[in-house]
Amino acid sequence: MFIHPEFDPVAIRIGSFGIHWYGLMYLMAFGQFLLLGRLRITKSQCQHLQWQFKDIEDLLFWGVLGVILGGRLGYVIFYMPSFYFANPLSIFKIWEGGMSFHGGLVGVIFALYGFARMRQMRFLVVTDFVAPLVPFGLAFGRLGNFINGELWGRPTDFSWGVIFPYVDQLPRHPSQLYQFFGEGLCLGLLLWIFSNKARPVGQVSGAFLVGYSVFRFLAEFAREPDSFLGLLGLGLTMGQYLSIPMFFLGIYLIIRK
Repeated sequence: MFIHPEFDPVAIRIGSFGIHWYGLMYLMAFGQFLLLGRLRITKSQCQHLQWQFKDIEDLLFWGVLGVILGGRLGYVIFYMPSFYFANPLSIFKIWEGGMSFHGGLVGVIFALYGFARMRQMRFLVVTDFVAPLVPFGLAFGRLGNFINGELWGRPTDFSWGVIFPYVDQLPRHPSQLYQFFGEGLCLGLLLWIFSNKARPVGQVSGAFLVGYSVFRFLAEFAREPDSFLGLLGLGLTMGQYLSIPMFFLGIYLIIRK
């Protein structure tokens, strides 16, 4: 049994200026995107696409916009629509928390579609290139969740249970770390290996959707449901329901060729 160390939310202080852990995780996620993107350009299966390093930077710019706008709007629509419709100005208070991965994914899809149109490239060619770069960034995000002590798991009697003192004195699943290893490291390694060989257009994107939805669906069984939503029909969470269409869309992209 472990006790969460309750990290200082500010990782680096310079006078009155502070860099929060979660912000630092975002910076590391964006940094790994640039590094792995440059490495992926050199892969033989991507060389014929004539990607340039500038393209990686532009992809990151559009992707960041998609993550922030889509993630916030997804949280507003999927999780707390009644509150935000009654308090519309609170939608802009991102510093108070509230981001949805599935909403962020939709935002990124729109951003990548716009990028593909501007570059006159096939949309699925762009998403196939980006997909293996995403999970390691998600891993940094889940690590930030654990450091912040948010999105904790359900009570457990497993020996590796973690007590979050500001929640209660019950040992809980460190579900943030489950997601760090599952949808982050494991999915990232699997996609990187899978994409090392030339694949029909859309298959790498499909593999990402299937892999993420499976890892997320399983992790939700250990994650404490949002207090304002609880468990929905069939004892599933909102995260699980949002993962189901992802899974079937991914299957379609994999088998369509």
